[in-house]
Amino acid sequence: MTDAVFTQAGLAEFGRVYPGEAARLSHRLLDHPLLTLSALEELAAALPGDSVEYNPGDLPVGIAPEDVPAPSLGIAETIRTIADNGSWMVLKRIEQHPPYAELLHALLDEVKPIVEPRTGAMLQTEGFVFVTSPGSVTPFHFDPEHNILLQVRGEKTMTVFPGDETLLRPEVHEAFHLGKHHRNIPWRDDFRHLGREISIAPGEAIHVPVKAPHFVRNGDAVSISLSVTWRSDWSFAEADARAFNHMLRQMGLSPRSPAAFPSHNRTKSLAFRAIRKARATLGLEGRAA
Repeated sequence: MTDAVFTQAGLAEFGRVYPGEAARLSHRLLDHPLLTLSALEELAAALPGDSVEYNPGDLPVGIAPEDVPAPSLGIAETIRTIADNGSWMVLKRIEQHPPYAELLHALLDEVKPIVEPRTGAMLQTEGFVFVTSPGSVTPFHFDPEHNILLQVRGEKTMTVFPGDETLLRPEVHEAFHLGKHHRNIPWRDDFRHLGREISIAPGEAIHVPVKAPHFVRNGDAVSISLSVTWRSDWSFAEADARAFNHMLRQMGLSPRSPAAFPSHNRTKSLAFRAIRKARATLGLEGRAA
């Protein structure tokens, strides 16, 4: 790719809000040959089975992971009939396929000058493509990555909530970082007034902060969205500090929650990493604390 994807206005807005605020951005990634339904059908066939997830789209905003019905169609058929089958699907870690790796890295290179001075090196860079039927719902959840979601086809509305402890107890954050909590999180109707609706059409994008809870409602047409994500020194430090707090809580203590950006939570992070390294050396890693 030689032409910039993000507009100057989009980059300026991203620079204003990163890393802590959701915002609508603008981009030029339209009619890209890698993001047509036929190209995505080929990509789905090329990816490993665990890199493709598809779900019924007629779901409530809040649903426990064990209550999500199993899909009834195969991957290729789901994409071919996406206009009518009431589904949403995600192709995960698209960088496993070289042309998509090139696309992902070109996009991330455009935002790197804004990202790295604030939150450190861009780590664990990954891309995801969402293909969604009209009217489908992606349930209430959060993710551990920094994320920009670029809308390529169709429209959708994301409702984004505060990523601090306004909605969720510290224990929920800690369990998530220890792999003990699914990305879907419990929904309560009294959360709704705290959410901010951001609607995007082709040529628009949303910056989603780390672990900002959100749900998505698709518009009345097929949607294709590209999500570019990364972890950072800052986000890993917050995750390690949460894990360290879990250990303190098991000892009967009531630890202070990690501080928000620009704090880096280095002390607790380094303590947890030292303990994890010691446990691994002693062969205790993976056992109950």
